[in-house]
Amino acid sequence: MSTTMLPTTGEAVPAEQSRPYRDGHVHGPAPVLDVVIPVHNEEQDLELCVRRLHTHLVTTFPYPFRITIADNASTDRTPQVAAALVDELPQVAAVYLTEKGRGRALAAAWSASSAPVLAYMDVDLSTDLAALLPLVAPLISGHSDLAIGSRLARNSRVVRGAKREFISRGYNLLLRGALSARFSDAQCGFKAIRKDVADRLLPLVRDTGWFFDTEVLVLAERAGLRIHEVPVDWVDDPDSSVDIVATVVADLNGMFRVGRALATGALPLAEIRRGLGRDPIDATATATGSGTGTGGPAGVPAGLTGQLVRFAGVGLVSTLAYLAIFAVLRAGVGAQPANLLALLITAVGNTAVNRRFTFGVGGLDGIGRHHLQGLLVFALGLAVTSGSLALLTSVAPSAGRAVELVVLVAANLAATVSRFLLLRGWVFRRRQRTSISSRE
Repeated sequence: MSTTMLPTTGEAVPAEQSRPYRDGHVHGPAPVLDVVIPVHNEEQDLELCVRRLHTHLVTTFPYPFRITIADNASTDRTPQVAAALVDELPQVAAVYLTEKGRGRALAAAWSASSAPVLAYMDVDLSTDLAALLPLVAPLISGHSDLAIGSRLARNSRVVRGAKREFISRGYNLLLRGALSARFSDAQCGFKAIRKDVADRLLPLVRDTGWFFDTEVLVLAERAGLRIHEVPVDWVDDPDSSVDIVATVVADLNGMFRVGRALATGALPLAEIRRGLGRDPIDATATATGSGTGTGGPAGVPAGLTGQLVRFAGVGLVSTLAYLAIFAVLRAGVGAQPANLLALLITAVGNTAVNRRFTFGVGGLDGIGRHHLQGLLVFALGLAVTSGSLALLTSVAPSAGRAVELVVLVAANLAATVSRFLLLRGWVFRRRQRTSISSRE
């Protein structure tokens, strides 16, 4: 069988900016699965990772496979290590990109691959490889369109520090609030996608870095595609070189960009869904940005009582998130800045969740106005909590952290009552009246 070439195609990675530097000597049937390992300056870990993955696939995977090393602009000996692995191990190929970017590397390798199922995993192999077959099996069978490993699923077993745990859960909570995502873990470096789905989604994905995964998942979910989740065993790599601050900033920018594209209808999601053979999106919901109403989940009372129950649940989660964020930031930036950042982060998620869950407003119609008004309500909460902190400082300047947290809880409860009244009577009032009149 001839060797498999990996030329780069697609707008995200011009052909002149990438090249195969070794062809994979894949003998036998064409690969069913192509596992891509994106790397940048990983000369220390690459060989161990590829050998371990290759051994696992040879001994346990029942289908032909290929491993593709996608090197995005390494400046150390990573290209030489990859070339040696390709020369020695069957079913291994490598491609080199002259520009950095994990998303860029994945898009290039996936676009060029001929395998019907594409996957990727991080080079540190933090995820137990036993989850690989459960990850890709629903894609091979055609049951699902994408698959993700989840560290936040109930049956997952995860070993990592409190800081990374907090950042991961906070990110996914914010993603659920800002973009109404329903998948549990956007950042786990263990995902798979069908080739036909990738060919339709990748031309729409603009991010070339760490937000690439999230963008693919959000677009797939909004197009009505089926995302399969697999609980994983995951052990944190303490030597990870990821710049957390830069990554968070880039992710927030990505959320804003994708949210704006969804709000303006700039993405042909209904066309993608029809092209992949899934049921078409409801025409009315697509045209109007979805319906409205005040109903909630089954088993929760309707009307004011139901809204209070749902709002209280959302408020409890938001308060816990606020206190956790405040406690983490307090030591580094001081009480007032920590209070501001904690309130701002939780306010965005709180408004989005209450919009859909408490007051029954779905879709994208009016979402910008709702979030703007929600931020104004947030300003009231900031005034109440900041004023409480200032008052505590003037009355009892030597008060400990425990007293500080108690005062903040009381202030947040007062702000929460005001928030409910303003959300119900001002932010979502017009929506409720429209919904009521439409049923009369």
